[in-house]
Amino acid sequence: MPKPIADPVALELGVDRSSPVPLYYQLSQQLEAAIEQGRLAPGSLLGNEIELAARLGLSRPTVRQAIQSLVDKGLMVRRRGVGTQVVHSQVKRPLELSSLYDDLEAAGQRPATRVLRNQVEPATARIAAALGVPEGTEVQLVERLRSAHDEPMALLRNHLPAGLVDLGTERLEATGLYRIMRTAGITLHSARQSVGARLATAEEAAQLAEPEGAPLLTMERTTYDDTGRAVEFASHVYRASRYAFDFQLLVR
Repeated sequence: MPKPIADPVALELGVDRSSPVPLYYQLSQQLEAAIEQGRLAPGSLLGNEIELAARLGLSRPTVRQAIQSLVDKGLMVRRRGVGTQVVHSQVKRPLELSSLYDDLEAAGQRPATRVLRNQVEPATARIAAALGVPEGTEVQLVERLRSAHDEPMALLRNHLPAGLVDLGTERLEATGLYRIMRTAGITLHSARQSVGARLATAEEAAQLAEPEGAPLLTMERTTYDDTGRAVEFASHVYRASRYAFDFQLLVR
């Protein structure tokens, strides 16, 4: 059953006509904030553009441009005969030593995990260098599909020193990797991380419900405990339509 049409008054939507900021951008930013803060939940309806324009006292082209910017971000969809509907909020993850599971849970995103692979294998030269072990040393590979609101978000591939911690599949699907490590007494202290982007392979696209060649964000991270030992090498890919890394920059 569709949710009732959201009331722009209750959402405190409005525009400042004296501001140099374009009206459509003011509206799109307010709608995006309402989605991220949960005031516009997934499934909420905005109605059609004519009704929304009338309720806000704006022109239809202004409202159409504001909504289209959110449709382009994947936050809303247009449904014929229904109007504009909120799909989900984009996850904005801070660049700090935290797990995706914890970040999603803190944002009220209902994380879920499906383990794709959980096995011991010999370390390649690249994995061995990251973990500080000889090439060919046995390491634990864990590959998972992380979802939120029943929608795929990211493919997570992690290598850990073999025997570091009990990584049963059932346990990995119930909680986050970093929680398991902390429960085992491992103190995560620091990490080296790089962020990039590339196009999805056919396999990745199928798993992430994206078309082949869709843009993906990439993240590689080597994590160290409080003794300086490398305890994890992560290689993750995220749907760019659903995910962003949040930076805070300081002037030196």
